[in-house]
Parts: sequence; C-alpha cells; structure tokens
Amino acid sequence: MQNIFLKKLKDTKAITVLVLIKTGSRYENDSNRGVAHFLEHLLFKGTKKRPSSLAITKELDSIGAEFNAFTSKDKTGFYIKAPKAHLEKALDVLSDMLFNSKFDTREIEKERGVVLEEFNMYYDNPMMFIDSLLECGIFKGHNLGELILGDQNVIKNIKRSQILKFYKKYYNPDNLVIGVSGNFDQNKLLPLIKKYFKIKEYNTKNTFEEFTGNQKKEQILIKNKETDQVHTAIGFLGTSIFDDDYYAVKLLSIIIGGNMSSRLFLKIREKMGLCYYIKSYTDSYQDTGIFSIISGLDKSRIESAVETIIKELKNIKQNGVTEEELKRSKEFIDGKLILNLEDSANVVEWYGDQLLLQGDAISPEEFFKYINKITIKDIKRVANKIFLKEKLNLAVIGPFKNSKEWETKFKKIINKIL
Repeated sequence: MQNIFLKKLKDTKAITVLVLIKTGSRYENDSNRGVAHFLEHLLFKGTKKRPSSLAITKELDSIGAEFNAFTSKDKTGFYIKAPKAHLEKALDVLSDMLFNSKFDTREIEKERGVVLEEFNMYYDNPMMFIDSLLECGIFKGHNLGELILGDQNVIKNIKRSQILKFYKKYYNPDNLVIGVSGNFDQNKLLPLIKKYFKIKEYNTKNTFEEFTGNQKKEQILIKNKETDQVHTAIGFLGTSIFDDDYYAVKLLSIIIGGNMSSRLFLKIREKMGLCYYIKSYTDSYQDTGIFSIISGLDKSRIESAVETIIKELKNIKQNGVTEEELKRSKEFIDGKLILNLEDSANVVEWYGDQLLLQGDAISPEEFFKYINKITIKDIKRVANKIFLKEKLNLAVIGPFKNSKEWETKFKKIINKIL
C-alpha cells in the first residue's frame, strides 16, 4: 500500500511535513487507557541527538517553524511547517522524535502531571466535554466510547514499560503514512524520506475491535455541574468512511446545522432566541460514525430547545429538504474546501488521512463529483435511516441535581415527537 504522499504547491515558500501513525485511543485497553495521548506528549521530551524538549523546540524555533501533534481515536499525528529551505531539518527532527526518543523516567513523571492537568481543563469546560459525554452513550462498552485522554487513575500509575510496549507495537515504518506538501524538488525529497523514515510497505490491517451497535431504545445522559449555560448534545450513529451514504450525510449535517444559514441556526437561535450556539457535525471512522447536534442554552428554555430540534429532525424525515437547500450545502462544502486547501498543512492532512485509514486517496475534484451526485431523495433517505427514536442519544451538562426527574421530562419529549 502507498504510504508516501507528495503534493507540490508552487505558489508558496513553505512546506508541511505530516506523519500519521495508525493508532489512537481505540487501540488501547483498560490497563493502558490514555497511553496513546501520553505518548504524543513524551515524544517531544528529548532524543539522544536532541536530549531535551528545549533542544527540540530551540532548533525548530530558530527556523520559525510551526509544529505540534494530536491524538484522536484512530490516529496520532505529528507535523512541522517551515520555510522550504529547511525541509530536510523538518524530516530529521520528526524522524528523530518518532524513532529515537529516550523516554527518560524523570520526564515521564513531569509529563504525567501535565496530562493530569489537561484532564482538569477538559472536565471544567462543558463545551469541550459534551461531545465526549454523548459518545460515552452512543459507544457504551466500546473503546470509541472512552475519552482520548484516557483514565486518570491509569495515567497516575502507568509504568514506563507499559508505555514502551505500546510504542514498540505501533510506532514503526509499516504503520505510518508520511506526507509533504508545499514547494519542493521531488527528485531530492524522495531519497530524504527514505533516508530518515526507512519506509516499508504500509499495512492497513485493523488491529482494533470493530463496533457493532445494539442500542434498542433512546438514552439520556445527564451530568450535574454548576454552570451558567446548559450544554446539550443530541446524537445518532452515523456512517463510516466507507459507507455509500457518507457524502449524503455530510450534506444533511450542513443543511441541519452546519453553518449560520442552516435550519437549526436560523430557527433555534435567530428566530426563537433559545441558544447562544448550535451546530451539527459528523465524525466517521473505518467501521462506524456519529451524527451530532450540540448547543449551549439557558436551563429555563432547555425543554423548548430540545423539543424544537427533534421536531426539525422529524420534519426532514417526513418532508425532506428543498433543492435550494441542497444546492447551498454543496456550494458551502465546495467553498470551504477550496479555502482550506490554500494552506499546505490542510493539503497534506486531506491526503494523509485518506491514505492512513482507507489505503487510498481521492482528490478534491473527485470528492466534489461524489457530492454533486447527491439528490434530495438521498437526503430524505439517509435522514430516515439515521434519525431513529430507538437510536437517539441525548447528553446534557448543567445544574441538574434531580437527574431522574429531568430524564423523565426528556423521554416524554422524545416519545411525544418521534
């Protein structure tokens, strides 16, 4: 399988190097919950050649580079964006971090505290946490329902040997994709990539437990927290990246709540003034996906807001959408993607994600062809496929001391409408 992606952009003086490793929180178990994210931190803490985090950051700061990393449920990524003259340095530093990190015991202990503080920040921010609370319900009992940060008790006690075991299993040349976009000479670049990364044939075989949903009735998850604003999330199982309805669901999400001219934004916020923010989005994995609608609103008006959102979902199931709505949603996707791909970092991520998870990649032009094939009949069909009463999940964070009472209220709303 192809595991190198190169995209030349002439009208820039920058390059972005991105390395994606096929591992994330869904590859963990109860004994190492959070190790993928912890590892992401530790790879910035020093190598034999660059013995400290300061040595790494000073070298990259000296060339004005942007650099960071991220962990998701199905991948971990590291990137450097720099002036094109420093392409080899970017490759050198990234490969050194990924394959030669020291995992110094003192650094592990220091970073353990940093990660635990990240938990506190996460739990203190309901706008950030509401998505995870929703996914805990939708993917209950499965790794996809666990926090990417992991488990605090595990992070407090995980041993260096456990971290290294996970690292050695996944951080190797046959489990990664490397991409470069920007202004470069391909004839010079390929030998450099092979030199620093010792690229082998990419193995796309899954090593995780696939999700098979068996939800049979609506679920309500309420987290009591003293907040001035209540945060809600309504979610359903969505589509995988391989699903034939992947593109239709993307468009459905935009029509419902994907921008400031979407149905829910205009009705819930602009017309009724029920919320400060409301949006819908989709996340897709190799085996499943999620469709979510999140909002922030006043507790005194939460029942009205939840009822109105669910009514709008029922309306789309029954009556579909208009040709004008579908046309606008297609143009929105088109415009957003064109603007995003002006940046070399977004270009390399576009192709890299596809190569890592699908084993192949399509161009933006091919993507638009699929999008443009979607009809209003497709939108209505997928709405009826996804928005099922027995598959509905509602997550709420706010001052709800009597959660049982509120759970009953929400179930009455759902049963009345769907």
